[in-house]
Amino acid sequence: MLTKCVICGKKSASGNKISHSHRASKRRFHANLQKLRIVLNGKNDKAYVCTSCIRSGKVIKAS
Repeated sequence: MLTKCVICGKKSASGNKISHSHRASKRRFHANLQKLRIVLNGKNDKAYVCTSCIRSGKVIKAS
């Protein structure tokens, strides 16, 4: 899922998965994105927004 938050630009990050024997293999850390109906540039639109932007009040939900 190649999406990012339209408010803050947060997207997936890469890192290592560490096994019990401490071997490392690549993995991805996905941002917690939700598809919402929001007011974007004065119009109602569906967009992906991260939960930290929703909780902090940076998003105006469309009614």
